Amino acid sequence: MEYKLAEIDLSDGRVRERWVPPEYVKRFFGASGLAFALIAGEGAPDVDPLGGENPLMLFAGLLTATPVPTACKVSAVARSPQTGLYSESTFGGHWGRALKGTGYSGVIVRGVASEPTYLEITPDGAQIHPAGDLWGADTFETAGRLQSRCGDEAEVAAIGPAGENRVPFASVIVGGNHARAAGRTGMGAVMGAKQLKAIVVRGDRRPEVKDPDGLRRVTRGLMSELQERTELLRDFGTAGGVQTVEHSGDLPIENWREGSWKEGARRTSGQYMARSMLAGHYACFGCPIRCGKDMEVPSGEFAGTVSHGPEYETCAAFGSMICNDDPQILVQATDLANRLGLDTISAGSAIAFAMECSEKDLIEEDIRWGDGDALISLLSDIAHRRGLGELLSRGTRAAAEQLGPLAREYVVDVKGLDVAYHDPRAFTSMAVNYATANRGGCHLEGLTYFVEGGSFWGERMGMSEHWAPAGTEGKAELTAAMQNYLSVLNSLGLCKFLLRGGVGPKSVAEWLNAACGTSLDGRELMAAGARTFNLKRLVNVALGVSRADDTLPPRLLTHPRPSGGARGVLPHLGKMLAEYYEVRGWSEEGIPTEEICAGIGLDLATLSALRERSVQS
Repeated sequence: MEYKLAEIDLSDGRVRERWVPPEYVKRFFGASGLAFALIAGEGAPDVDPLGGENPLMLFAGLLTATPVPTACKVSAVARSPQTGLYSESTFGGHWGRALKGTGYSGVIVRGVASEPTYLEITPDGAQIHPAGDLWGADTFETAGRLQSRCGDEAEVAAIGPAGENRVPFASVIVGGNHARAAGRTGMGAVMGAKQLKAIVVRGDRRPEVKDPDGLRRVTRGLMSELQERTELLRDFGTAGGVQTVEHSGDLPIENWREGSWKEGARRTSGQYMARSMLAGHYACFGCPIRCGKDMEVPSGEFAGTVSHGPEYETCAAFGSMICNDDPQILVQATDLANRLGLDTISAGSAIAFAMECSEKDLIEEDIRWGDGDALISLLSDIAHRRGLGELLSRGTRAAAEQLGPLAREYVVDVKGLDVAYHDPRAFTSMAVNYATANRGGCHLEGLTYFVEGGSFWGERMGMSEHWAPAGTEGKAELTAAMQNYLSVLNSLGLCKFLLRGGVGPKSVAEWLNAACGTSLDGRELMAAGARTFNLKRLVNVALGVSRADDTLPPRLLTHPRPSGGARGVLPHLGKMLAEYYEVRGWSEEGIPTEEICAGIGLDLATLSALRERSVQS
């Protein structure tokens, strides 16, 4: 279980190789789990997120690039300029396969370059190149030009104008117009602050598999089964679920204040867009699901070009959140946001916030609900930090602080991260997940609505199969278990859509054993997930996170949806949170206990020091 890093200091141009201690790899596997272990080892320093002392880590999962199904993921980890927490953003595509092909499993970038640069990483090592001619280019143009320069087989992770201008929710776009994004928590801004335009990886080595025959045996038949169970994803991508989500009351509408949008959901669904704009399908490395959808951009500056179509979250961001039911505007806005390098969730939340502030006369600009032209212009203004876009580019929480106390009522975030577009009033387990997720308002740390909605057909991990969507019973246990499991999938580099195919911990443990020569069972795998989740909590506890931060905004706690599938429901967060802390073994203040620290398996003195920093503050 070797894990080699390329460590680059942009300030002085030093490049070195570094091997992660094997005991770290055995306990945390790879990707964000391993990155947080290194951050904890450095004492989780209280650094400026946009300063040179903030390391940017791009770590592949332990199984990434192996023949394990969907093994493609990479996590970008740094202290977030959006939330101030140590955070992560995970992406798929083919970049991780090419990184592993160089012989490296991860990259650490430190310092700040004296001029715009890009990194090129090959089996011969890492090189720093000037990128002045690329500064200002969008992410698609950057990827195309670097592939022409470095070879068609090169894979490119690039920032656009939003990252260059240090927008706190700027993303990193991977794969050019077949865009996969490290979308959340502002990793693009961290790259921009380092004057790092792109990271190019190029290699064709394959990771060693300990037992190839055994791996084939334990995955035999899975590909066809995954395809059968994920037919909707294969045909329409995640956007194929928009109408179902609206029906259940899970779709946020008009900045989370309305309950029903049936016709709008139909017009902004993957099924509807496929009729006139679908240009093709594509898959990440090693994935039989093939959920990526190419759409032909119908209008605007890039009309006629083909690029990545909107995912579910983007359909909500640029559709229901702002009441835009024009699918052509939706596709155009998606293309533009990817080119600019903007997280579509936070961008959509900022624009919906602005529309509500305009309605309440808190800003001078007249921006109406459903205004597609305003959507397009504001995306560009946010990325370039001009006009109203300059205010919105700071994020909804910071913008509200400038506009006054009433504006804070229209912000829907947790720990500074705009809440992802699944409503905890529809599936109340998501309330405790959002409140406790290590990066803030993140659905991907738990995905408990998969289970509550009945679309995870895998092992139930000893829990009940039945939950009352509006109730509290069993929700804390469900949330902790799913967070543990998804921590494992992240660290191994596996796609969370395996849940749609019914893949549970027992199966994943078998894959890991065959690929890496371990001997874990499903229960031990879940224990590894708990270690990783608790470690991430401790790192941010050192920055002051506690129960006071584990809450939801007023709109989700006190304002029931007026209509639709979740009409009248409010989550009882206090009860669920107390039960969750008990399940986790944390104190009443949300701090992991000394016993939990001892179980993580790193240097106990270091972990205790992280814990004490919060207790003392």
